[in-house]
Amino acid sequence: MIVANTQQNALITPNVSPDILKRFDVSGPRYTSYPTADRFVEAFSENEYIQALEQRRVGGMALPLSLYVHIPFCESLCFYCACNKIVTKRHERATEYLRYLSREIDLHAEHVGTGQTITQLHLGGGSPTFFTDEELSELMSMLKRSFTLVPGGEYSIEIDPRTVDEKRLEHLARLGFNRLSFGVQDFDPDVQKAVHRIQPAEQVFDLMDAAHRLRFESVNVDLIYGLPLQTPESFDRTLKQVVELKPDRIALYAYAHLPERFKPQRRISAAELPNPQAKMAMLSSAIATFLAAGYVYVGMDHFALPNDALAVAKRQGRLHRNFQGYSTQPDCDLIALGVSAIGRVGATYSQNAKTLEEYYDHLDQGRFPVVRGLALTRDDLVRRAVIMAIMCQGRLQFESIELSYLIDFKSYFASELEAIRKMVDDGLVEMEPNAIQVTSMGWFFVRGIAMLFDRYLQADKNRARFSKII
Repeated sequence: MIVANTQQNALITPNVSPDILKRFDVSGPRYTSYPTADRFVEAFSENEYIQALEQRRVGGMALPLSLYVHIPFCESLCFYCACNKIVTKRHERATEYLRYLSREIDLHAEHVGTGQTITQLHLGGGSPTFFTDEELSELMSMLKRSFTLVPGGEYSIEIDPRTVDEKRLEHLARLGFNRLSFGVQDFDPDVQKAVHRIQPAEQVFDLMDAAHRLRFESVNVDLIYGLPLQTPESFDRTLKQVVELKPDRIALYAYAHLPERFKPQRRISAAELPNPQAKMAMLSSAIATFLAAGYVYVGMDHFALPNDALAVAKRQGRLHRNFQGYSTQPDCDLIALGVSAIGRVGATYSQNAKTLEEYYDHLDQGRFPVVRGLALTRDDLVRRAVIMAIMCQGRLQFESIELSYLIDFKSYFASELEAIRKMVDDGLVEMEPNAIQVTSMGWFFVRGIAMLFDRYLQADKNRARFSKII
């Protein structure tokens, strides 16, 4: 089947051979960073993080800066969830958490200076809308006391549709949020029951209408394929409802079933999960459906309407992946606030303590709650550029890497170029004299293509900690 689209090349829904399905029925990173977070080490702690902040203050003042705030609380448990969250109905816990967030914000202001320009802010979780309107107002006031949120920046918040109404959306707009992300996952009642997230479609449609009336610049909808009791037929019904909903962006994630790592997933029966062929059918149908509805296929797991900032960034070659997925700002330091939050400053990654007790203890001592991270090597930087080009543009130009890092690409990556020939034979990539192009079928396996350039992954072959590619 071929779906025509004026914004990009035709997409061919592939007839994938059983051999390819079997070879790619393996685990692998999503590459929201490279190296991936499992490579972080405890030797990188507060001292190394402070050094990165100080270097930014001395020599990197002009670099764009974004903020991520992790709010871990949820009122109810979704069985599929792999996020760092705390399920509680005790809303008074938010008051204490805000107090510690204030301390962490103040520490950052001491080291990077007050009034740093912020072009991007994202509140994630958990469920940020666990906070009351008053608590969200307090959080934004805290941030604005230490940072300068510029007009026209991207200010987004993740929404649990079960916790908001139009009045709450009005309040978010007054606070300066201009982008929303609704957690939908699936509209099918049986699937919702299986994952313990009952959420009538009418509720989401009403909120979308309200968001449009309030003129939010971009509204995203999160979907997950591969959930228990999902079938290609049931997921097609959800896809049609999403097209009718017409969000500005769609994030389509493959469910990562890792019950040995994430305790809530043990409530999901593996026997109820769709097989790789069914998951492939769901992904293929989703791509075809969204392209036919006018969306641009931004990358591995994102779609956007042609005039959305994400689609514009893709056309202009400014697309990047960070810890929240695809981003419009490629050269942006990220300060991460809150328990378990992961940030990027200069050529370093850092992660905060994963438990509230440890997070609070560090801040009680007047210390940054950073407990692990990584200072990137030159090889890390080269490979990060290669993997991001594959994941974000689907095209890797050898010359751009050579000029940026002063290497001879074909010599540096001789073994990788030899290994990729099998993917050429499979029709997943096309080799040009000085470039690699991911094919339309290759996008289904883009994580597997990028994995060839992951030095750490190729060295140890231990992929059980990652989700399945398909």
